[in-house]
Amino acid sequence: MTSSTPIEDKIRQKLTVSLSPITLQIYNDSDKHAHHKAMEGVTSKETHFRLFITSAEFTGKPQLARHRMVNALLKEELEREGGIHALQLKTLSPEEEEKLNKK
Repeated sequence: MTSSTPIEDKIRQKLTVSLSPITLQIYNDSDKHAHHKAMEGVTSKETHFRLFITSAEFTGKPQLARHRMVNALLKEELEREGGIHALQLKTLSPEEEEKLNKK
């Protein structure tokens, strides 16, 4: 059986294997952007994602380094024709998520 969300599945698989996330939330916002000029002729329903990731791998690393880690893991999906067009990231260490949840 073929998945209806192959790119989302690949994102989940790659991030889970490499980052062992405590929290991984994937939001497919593609439908909100389908009318944009840049999306004309694109048939993929998986072009715009928001990711919320908490991983011990992010501990002690600045946001830019964390985002580079995620972008490197998803390089193929970002570069592929009809792949990810936009990726919004929220990356936290476990300690940061704990502080956020206490607020």
